Amino acid sequence: MKQTVKNELKIPKRLQGVLPFETIYDDGIMRIGSLYSKTFAFQDINYAVASQDEKEAIFLAYSDLLNSIDSSAFTQITIANENINISDFEKDILISKKSDQLNYFRNEYNAMLKSKAIETNNLQQEKYITLSAEKKTYEEAKTYFQRLHSTMSEHLENMGSSLLPLNAKKRLRIIHDFYRPDDLPFYRLSLQDFARNGHSIKDYILPGNMKVKADYMEYDGNYARVLFVKDYANYIKDDFISELSELPFNLTLTINMFLIPTHEAVKEVEKRLLGIEANIHKFLQKQARQDNYTGAIPYSMQMQRKETQEFLNDLTSRDQRMIIATITLVHQATSLKELNEQTEAIEMTARKNMCQMNVLRWEQVQGLQTTLPYGVHNVHATRTLTTESAAVFMPFQTKDIFHKNGIYYGQNIVSKKPIIANRAELQNGNSFILGVPGSGKSFFAKREIINTILATDYDVLIVDPEREYGKLVESLGGENLIISARSKTHINPLDLAQDPDILNPLSEKSEFIMSLFEQLMVEYGLGAVEKTIIDRCTRIIYKDYLNKKYQGLPPTLNDLFIALNKQKEPEALNLALALELFVEGSLNNFSHDTNIDTKNRLICYDILDLGSQLKSIGMLVVLDNILNRVTENRENKRNTLIVIDEIYLLFMQEYASNFLYTLWKRIRKYHGYAVGITQNVDDLLQSSTARSMLSNSEFLILLNQAATDRMQLGKLLNISDLQMGYVNNAPTGEGLIKIGNAIIPFADKFPRETKLYQLMTTKPGEV
Repeated sequence: MKQTVKNELKIPKRLQGVLPFETIYDDGIMRIGSLYSKTFAFQDINYAVASQDEKEAIFLAYSDLLNSIDSSAFTQITIANENINISDFEKDILISKKSDQLNYFRNEYNAMLKSKAIETNNLQQEKYITLSAEKKTYEEAKTYFQRLHSTMSEHLENMGSSLLPLNAKKRLRIIHDFYRPDDLPFYRLSLQDFARNGHSIKDYILPGNMKVKADYMEYDGNYARVLFVKDYANYIKDDFISELSELPFNLTLTINMFLIPTHEAVKEVEKRLLGIEANIHKFLQKQARQDNYTGAIPYSMQMQRKETQEFLNDLTSRDQRMIIATITLVHQATSLKELNEQTEAIEMTARKNMCQMNVLRWEQVQGLQTTLPYGVHNVHATRTLTTESAAVFMPFQTKDIFHKNGIYYGQNIVSKKPIIANRAELQNGNSFILGVPGSGKSFFAKREIINTILATDYDVLIVDPEREYGKLVESLGGENLIISARSKTHINPLDLAQDPDILNPLSEKSEFIMSLFEQLMVEYGLGAVEKTIIDRCTRIIYKDYLNKKYQGLPPTLNDLFIALNKQKEPEALNLALALELFVEGSLNNFSHDTNIDTKNRLICYDILDLGSQLKSIGMLVVLDNILNRVTENRENKRNTLIVIDEIYLLFMQEYASNFLYTLWKRIRKYHGYAVGITQNVDDLLQSSTARSMLSNSEFLILLNQAATDRMQLGKLLNISDLQMGYVNNAPTGEGLIKIGNAIIPFADKFPRETKLYQLMTTKPGEV
C-alpha cells in the first residue's frame, strides 16, 4: 500500500495535472508512474429482489470474488450514475417515421417513451472494476490483467453477471462525461488523430477552467464535491451502497480496497494481539502491586482481546482476507445551492445507516482522483475489514435489460429504467403471458403488437378467439379474417408453401390431411387402408401444381373430394362421404380458394364464430395456414411474430397441442417467435406439453396470479416467494418479466388520453 500511494497531497499547478495518468494504450491500460491500471464493466444482477437464500449465495460468491483478486493489485469497485446521452438514447428506443399511414401512432408511442426516460432523471447506472498494480512494462501489465480478467470472469458468470474490459475510447468516455456533462452528444474521440496531430487527449477531456475550493470544485458552470465514509456502524445492512447509489442525481461512488497477503495479515494481527495481552498483563501487575488481586480486566481491554482474536480466527480458519478499504463519493450539480442540498441528502442517508460521511476538506482533487476509475488511491482515510465485512458493501442491486434493436416492455419497478428487450438476443424468444382476468394480458400483447408493427419489419399473425383485436388490426392497416360457416372470407387448407429444406413437401401435407380426417371421423378412426388412400389422393391432386413449380392455384378440398370418389376401394367412399358436409354441404367454408390478402404484414384470425362442428377443423386450418406463412417468410428472410390468445383452448385438442409443441421448438429456425396468452393457468399446467413449453421459454410475463397458480408457477420456473410477491394482488399491468436468466419486477403503464390506449384497452366503459 505504501508503494502504491506515492502522490503527495498537493494541488496540481496545471489543469492537466488533475488527470493522474501519463499514458493510455488502445486496449484501455493506463500508466500512472510505475502503476498500470485496467477498467472492466460488469453487469448488475437481481440482488434486491432475491430471496434470503439467494442473497446469501450471492454474498458468499461475491466474497469468493474478492478473495480471488491478487494481493499485488489495488482494487476499485465503482458505481456511477451517469447522464444519459439523450440523442443516443432516443436513437436506441424511439421509433423512426416511415412512409406509411401510421406516423400518428408513432408520434404517440414516442411521446410515451420520452416520458419514461424523464422519470429516470436522465441518469443511467454503470458499474466498473478497476485494477492497478506495479509492473515494469506494458507487456507485463497486459499479461497480468488478462489473468485477473479470466479469474474474475469465472466468478461473475457463476453469479449471473459478466465482465467486459473497456478499451481506451470507452474508458476515457467515463472521464469525459464527468468533466463535460453538457458535451455528451459530441464525444468523438480518435486516438490516432490526436497522436497524428500531436494534441493532448487531456485537453479534449478536461473542462475549460477549474476552481478548487476547500470543500468543492467548480468547472464550466458545474459543481462537484467529494465525500468519504469517516465512521462505520458496528452493523451495516447490505443495502447501504444501493441506497447511496439510488439518490436521484449524478454521482460516482467507489469502494477502494487493498487486499493484504494472508501471511502478512496474520503476522500483523498476532502482533496487535500480543500488544493487547501485554497491556492486560501490565494492568494486572499494577493491580497486584496495589494488593488488588480481585480486580477485573477493564471491559475495553476485554473487547479488544475478543475482537482481535475473532479477527485472527477469521484469517486462519474461515478463509477471510484482511482488506484496507476507503469509500469515497463525488456528486455533481449545476449550482452551489443544489450541491449543498445533495450533500445533505447523502449525509442523511449515511446517518440513517449509522454511518458518517464527511467532506474531504482541502483534498477535493485527491478525492476525485481516488473516486474516478483511474486505479489510484490518494485519500488517507482507511478502515480495516475482513472479506465478509467488505462484501457487505454490496454493489449489486437489480438487473436492467437494454438490448440493441429491442422494443419497450415496461419499466423496472426497482430502478425505474425502461425494459428494452430483443427476442433475438435469447436462445429461445418464445413467450407466455399469464394472469387472472383484468390483470392486463391483452393490453400487454396489444402494446407489443403495436410496437412490433411500428418499429420493425416483422409480420404479425394473431389467433383471436374472443374478437378483441379486430379494431386494433384494422387501425394498423391489417387484415381481419373472420372464420365461420357464414363468413365470405376463405382459407384454403390445402395451400402449400415452398420450403427448399423439405425434400418431400407432400409428406407433411399428407399428414395434415390425415389429421383433418381424424377430426372428421373421430368415432371411427383411420386405419392403414384409409391412410394409404389419403396419401395416394394427395399425390394425385398436387401433381400438376408441383410440376408447375408452385405456379397457379393450389388444389382445394373439392379436388380432394373428387379424387376420393374416383377411387375403387369402399374405404375411399367412406372418406368422401365424411368430407361431403365440408365440400358440398352447409359447412363448406374451407372448400374454396383463399380470398384474403395473405401478404399483409398483420393478419388476425378471428375464430369466435366457429361452431362446435367447425372448431376442431377450423383450428387445424388456421394453424396450418400460419405454418405456411412462416415458411414463406423464412424463404423471404422475414421475421414473424405469432400471438395466440387463450392458448389453453388449443391444448384441449391433441393435434393442436402437438402442433404448438413442435412450433415452439422449430419457430426460431424459421426466424419467428410465438406468444401464448391465457388466464387459465391451472388448466395450462395440467398439460405436460404446456409445462414443458413453459419451462423452456426464456421470455415470460407473469401478471397478477391466483394463489394456487403462484405456487405452481414459482415451483416450475424456480422463482422465489419474494419475487412471486410482485404478482400477488398486483395492480393491472404490473408483475414479473423473465428475460433469459433475469427476473425483473415491472410496470406497463400507458397514457390514457391517447388513441393507442383506446385501441388497446379492454376495460368496460373504456372500450
